[in-house]
Amino acid sequence: MIERQLRAWVTRPAEAVAALLLAVMFLAFMIQIVFRYLLNFPIGWTSELQLITWLWLVLWGAALAVPERQEIRFDLIYGAVHPQVRRFMAIITAVALIVIYGMSLPAIVDYVTFMKVEASAYLKIRFDYLYSIYILFAVAVIVRYGWILWKAIRGEAPEKTAPTELSSGV
Repeated sequence: MIERQLRAWVTRPAEAVAALLLAVMFLAFMIQIVFRYLLNFPIGWTSELQLITWLWLVLWGAALAVPERQEIRFDLIYGAVHPQVRRFMAIITAVALIVIYGMSLPAIVDYVTFMKVEASAYLKIRFDYLYSIYILFAVAVIVRYGWILWKAIRGEAPEKTAPTELSSGV
C-alpha cells in the first residue's frame, strides 16, 4: 500500500514534467516547420531544443515516470519460469545493475561536471546542465533495483507480466 502511494507521489509529477517536455518538443517542431517551409528561413535552435527535450524526456521518463513492470524487456524465459526462479533472476539482475551503475556513478558525475566547459551551439546551454539528467537516471536505476533486490531477498517474487495486460496508463 505504501509502495503504491509513494510511486503515485513520484510518478504523477514526473508524468506532468514528461508531458511538458513533449509539448515543448512538439512546439519546437512546429516552429521549425513554419520557419523552414513557409518562411524559407531555416533556424537551428529548434532542432537543438528538440534533441535536448528528447534526451530529457527519455531519461526522465525512464528514471521517474515509467513503472518497472512496463519497462521493455525480453521476457520469453522470465514469464515462463516458476516464481522462485523469477525471484532468483530478479536478485541476479538487480545486483548486476546496482553494481554496474554504482561503479560507473563516480565517472558519470566526473564527466558531467567536466562538461561545464562546453555549451550547446545555438542555445548556449552548458553541457553539464544538459547531461545532468543522466546522473538522476543512474541514481534512480540504483534506487529502483535496490528496492527490487530488497523485495526479492525478502521472498517476494516479481510478478509475471503479460504483454497483453500492459497499457500506456492513459
